[in-house]
Amino acid sequence: MPYSLPSLTSLFSFYVWATKKLTVILGLAGCQLLSAQDTIRPMPATDSIPVPHKSRVYLAAAGTAAGYAFTLTALSNAWYKDYPQSTFHFFDDTNEWLQVDKLGHVFSAYTASKLGMEVWGWAGLRGRKRIMAAGLSGALYMTTIEVLDGFSKEWGFSLSDLASNMAGGVLFIAQEMSWKEQRVQVKFSFHRNHYGDPLLDQRANDLFGRSSLERVLKDYNAQTYWLSANLASFSKKSRLPAWLNMALGYGAMGMFGGTENLLKDKTGAILFDRRDIPRYRQWYLAPDIDLTRIKTKSKLLKATFFLLNSFKFPTPAIGISGKGVEWKWVMF
Repeated sequence: MPYSLPSLTSLFSFYVWATKKLTVILGLAGCQLLSAQDTIRPMPATDSIPVPHKSRVYLAAAGTAAGYAFTLTALSNAWYKDYPQSTFHFFDDTNEWLQVDKLGHVFSAYTASKLGMEVWGWAGLRGRKRIMAAGLSGALYMTTIEVLDGFSKEWGFSLSDLASNMAGGVLFIAQEMSWKEQRVQVKFSFHRNHYGDPLLDQRANDLFGRSSLERVLKDYNAQTYWLSANLASFSKKSRLPAWLNMALGYGAMGMFGGTENLLKDKTGAILFDRRDIPRYRQWYLAPDIDLTRIKTKSKLLKATFFLLNSFKFPTPAIGISGKGVEWKWVMF
């Protein structure tokens, strides 16, 4: 199917959405690429950079603060101004999307923590200071976005989102404190869904967007979140390859609305009703690869492997759901 070039308006709309969900990750990823000339963690005490390197600490802090201020300003002026504002209020979305969106919050905060670990290591921070700065920064940043949601009539401050943000940071901090490495990582994978029904395709376009990039961010039916454990790291005597992981994945299907497959207008008239489609959870078990444990002398490859390691490597998988057990030759 031919694709037309997106308009500037649609590109800007996508940028605002992506900013709302992924600014922490993308911003810290940029910092990591800028510092790719340094060895990807862990940095030894004999490193040539003083502990801490004052100018780099200032640079890292200033860059983070500048990106933080720019993002919040952009969100306030470009995203939230299109929706009516209200007094601060809470919004309970715990039961929406079979909690796939909550795992998205865990993943975002965890990934931001990993990237922050490199940024603050580049700045010369060590030990607990480096771990806490990294682990808390992503979760706190995303919590600030929750505060902005709290003043929007369209949404509200979600305590379950807050808990998910904190869970991602705590998972990172706990492993660094216990093992000085990330033995169990949170990863993400995505597959483009084709619903095969004009009504469902239209509903998906309205809910999740038409472009592939929008679908990656919004289509909860197509997202899978993984806990990927490195097997050899749990046993020093293991003869398993250092890069071999096993991953437990979670996703869901059949969702064409937050809590049900039903849409009504303000008068109560039904616009979409596919409550006949079951909404169900899916669990997966699959091998995975920890790209950061592949040995290479190339600093560019180390940085590339580090960034790509947030995504689940495509492999065969066993799927388990209310519909039974299924085999997937390649699970994205």
